[in-house]
Amino acid sequence: MAANLQVLLDNRPTGKVSPANFRTVETAAPAPGPGQVLVRHQFLSLDPYMRGRLSDAKSYAAPQEVGAVMGGGTVGIVEASNDPRFKAGDAVVGMGGWQRYGSSDGRDLRVIDAKAIPIQAYLGPLGMPGVTAWYGLNKIIAPKGGETVVVSAATGAVGSVVGQLATLAGARAVGIAGGPEKCAYAVQELGYAVCVDHKSPHFADEMKAALPNGVDGLFENVGGEPFAQAMRRLNTFSRVAICGLIASYEGAPTALPDMRVFLVKRFKMEGFIVSDHMDLWPQAIGELAGHAAAGRLKWRETIRDGLENAPQALVDLLHGGNFGKMLIRIN
Repeated sequence: MAANLQVLLDNRPTGKVSPANFRTVETAAPAPGPGQVLVRHQFLSLDPYMRGRLSDAKSYAAPQEVGAVMGGGTVGIVEASNDPRFKAGDAVVGMGGWQRYGSSDGRDLRVIDAKAIPIQAYLGPLGMPGVTAWYGLNKIIAPKGGETVVVSAATGAVGSVVGQLATLAGARAVGIAGGPEKCAYAVQELGYAVCVDHKSPHFADEMKAALPNGVDGLFENVGGEPFAQAMRRLNTFSRVAICGLIASYEGAPTALPDMRVFLVKRFKMEGFIVSDHMDLWPQAIGELAGHAAAGRLKWRETIRDGLENAPQALVDLLHGGNFGKMLIRIN
């Protein structure tokens, strides 16, 4: 019987998350029961939303259960199937969690084409992050040609797709990222008109210089000071999509501006969770796959080897230690 390596939530963080909050165990790989599918996972997706699930505070999703396998998106290969929709050898994407093998009733699995595009892309630009970018930009910001769209965490798994889609829509994409290397990548590879380094001691002045015509659309992934600086430059009838607030997940909450700005600027601000819009995923993935196949969509990955390294990789992700999509290659 093959060994199934698993990472469990051992205890909830009382402050910042650390590897000590997790426990790695080894069990026997499960055998698929009637109607079930056994998947050998190849890659695990690490995402900022996972920090919120470690808390037992009421939120849009149930907290991660202590003592249970950590939840998370996975791609892998079907090893055995008792479900006629899947056969051994199929490449599938699903929510297999932080473990080498997962059994499923198939409801969360989708067969993917792993020949034309690397399998892990279905956890990034052709998966949840890509659909998140597509939805927030197209359904909330809806940029018009010539408008300015600001994207925080501009080179991350979501932000990198937002910037490229905004540019394809004819908007002027302005990125915010941490450090010269990420900002150079944003402009030279992702096509941002300009990228502002939020670690710069002159961040506020550089934001002002980058936005001579203000902000028509803001895709917010970070919160904190980047959010405050972008909000100060909103144009009348601008649109703000709140996707994430990673600066607040382990620090001080992000404060809203003086409420008077809502009236004066008459702007729209909307938070969203992409799993609320599953009916739009096929359309979004189809469009994203078309861009990828045509070479219009680029992405970058940070890959850590070994499932046992997932806890530290999550900590690093929450503190900006990734460049593009953070993945675990499962051995």
